[in-house]
Amino acid sequence: MKLLVTGAAGQVGWELRRSLLPLGEVVALDRNACDLGRPESLASVVEAVAPDVVVNAAAYTAVDRAETEEALATRINGLAVGELGRAARRFGALMIHYSTDYVFAGHGQIPWTEGSAVGPLNAYGRSKLAGELALAESGADALTLRTSWVYAARGRNFFLTMLRLAQEREELRVVADQFGAPTWARNIADATALIVVQAMAERRKGVFRSEVLHLASGGVTTWHGFAAALIDGARRLRPDLTFMAQRIVPISTADYPVPAARPANSRLTGSALRSRYGLALPAWEVAMARCIEEWAAL
Repeated sequence: MKLLVTGAAGQVGWELRRSLLPLGEVVALDRNACDLGRPESLASVVEAVAPDVVVNAAAYTAVDRAETEEALATRINGLAVGELGRAARRFGALMIHYSTDYVFAGHGQIPWTEGSAVGPLNAYGRSKLAGELALAESGADALTLRTSWVYAARGRNFFLTMLRLAQEREELRVVADQFGAPTWARNIADATALIVVQAMAERRKGVFRSEVLHLASGGVTTWHGFAAALIDGARRLRPDLTFMAQRIVPISTADYPVPAARPANSRLTGSALRSRYGLALPAWEVAMARCIEEWAAL
């Protein structure tokens, strides 16, 4: 099996190179080799690789900047995804694509299902929803995996930002009224490998169906809860480091104004994934502890 991975330098893309390797030949391309900002170039990239599976881990992820760059965000997260889907269909490849909890409006407290009504609050969410729709319209054999609050021990993310600030400041102020599940990039990549194996088996049997599935950690917390647990775990694992943070203060969303509105409820139910593939990600606390161990060893 040959697998094409886009966004190879990103959090999930980096992990996919390892997780997918047991399945066959992995061709992992960064933006220099596969630029979703140039959708017209993507068909030739897919044709040159001739993959059995396309895993699209590339995306425009600057949530606040997207408010002033919505056209660019939509070109990368929307139009380009449709082009990849059409190329995958043309060359007979399965496509895996990642989306986000930000496609939902974020009201209430009930976890969102795959069939819940969408209603993005910001430009980034609208661009990701455009990608979901473009992929569905492409006619490709495709699975869209919606995830939430992605982090890793590498890259740029909330996990690393909190660990850095905790070593620089005595007080951290973190939003405590947005609810969701922090999801480790490695868990996403490992689950993707298992999904690919089963989806390809479905295709061979002629029973595959394209679908949107939710892929997020178990449990629920807030950004404040995540930060407090993370810093406590890091402090215990690395007593040699000086963590200055003595107070992690819970604040409201209104106390931390940013250009892009965030959903208050980012809970995602994973029942459809369990039903179809028998998969569920571990609780966010378990995954976080393992990621802290990796961070500590780097």
